[in-house]
Amino acid sequence: QVQLVESGGGLAQPGGSLRLSCAASGLLFSSYAMSWARQAPGKGLEWVSGINTDGSATYYADSVKGRFTISRDNVKNLLYLQMNSLKPEDTALYYCTKAVGRTVVPAADSREYDYWGQGTQVTVSS
Repeated sequence: QVQLVESGGGLAQPGGSLRLSCAASGLLFSSYAMSWARQAPGKGLEWVSGINTDGSATYYADSVKGRFTISRDNVKNLLYLQMNSLKPEDTALYYCTKAVGRTVVPAADSREYDYWGQGTQVTVSS
């Protein structure tokens, strides 16, 4: 079965960096767009960034544009999110999610993303 396992979360200071990874198994990874989404305490799920099947196109929410970079390794079945210039408002549980097809939909919509990891916690605080 499809499994998505995130790692790399932790505590960072404002202005710091973290790199999240997502290991995918049980699927032909290179056939699907992938995204990252997050949920802050007391808030709804927010789509953060997406990448197409071969990594040639990337998409970002306005809140992270210019600070976060999404990438993928289709040989190793890995998805990444490099997060720089972190802000306290980036504090959230971050999820890796698989699109139902080859298209990135900029919304944390369960109709568009059919598998989700368990999440990795990112806390930005001094």
